[in-house]
Amino acid sequence: MFTSLKGRSVIVTGASKGIGRGIALRFGLEGCNVLVVARTAAEAEAVVHEIAASGGAARAFAADVTRPADMRAMAAAAVEHFGGIDVLCANAGIFPTARLGEMTEGDFDAVIGTNLKGCFLAVSACLPAMKSSTSGRIILTSSITGPMTGYPGWSHYGASKAGQLGFMRTAAIELAPYGITVNAVLPGNVATEALAGMGVEYVRGMVASVPLRRLGSVADIANAALFFASDEAAYITGQSLVVDGGQILPESLAALQA
Repeated sequence: MFTSLKGRSVIVTGASKGIGRGIALRFGLEGCNVLVVARTAAEAEAVVHEIAASGGAARAFAADVTRPADMRAMAAAAVEHFGGIDVLCANAGIFPTARLGEMTEGDFDAVIGTNLKGCFLAVSACLPAMKSSTSGRIILTSSITGPMTGYPGWSHYGASKAGQLGFMRTAAIELAPYGITVNAVLPGNVATEALAGMGVEYVRGMVASVPLRRLGSVADIANAALFFASDEAAYITGQSLVVDGGQILPESLAALQA
């Protein structure tokens, strides 16, 4: 039986849709106080209403993870509303497609700025409050793309997600004296609005590549984040958990047909 997380203060960035929304809803179900962070207040409020409808407590906050002032204001809001910060789920990310030779410097900077620098800015802003917590947890949403696999058009995305893991390992060492753990969840292909937008053929191909023969759900990823936030995971830091239905295991599609 896991120790209850009820009453813990949780920030989730990029929480308006997809995996971030799933993480915010899951922590809300556990009785946490959730600060739902999205670029617009309306998007964040929609998720807050969902959490409230399930009996949870949440507040909405509009912020852009690429802006240091926004991240500082986000941390201050969590402290003001919930009395501190126990858990930061640095989830905000973008994945536009652009192949090398066509990708501009602006394309590259936008992805690195949101996915990697945004992660750094969120963590930096939350540190002063998290150092006072007795159960500080930082959970990054990375990906199998970059750290373990590649896909055409996502060299900038892969670089940002691999960079998150490099950041995580040193952050885990630096923050260990404060009792703060830093871990990452590495999703495979998850059924979200964004994935559906990739087209039917892409989705069909991805399902065929997964040994469990299905896409992941946002709940699959949220449950992994919840574990890292638990008291039972207090001795785990600087680690990454792949949640991909076995997608990275086969040498090729032929291995699934053997």
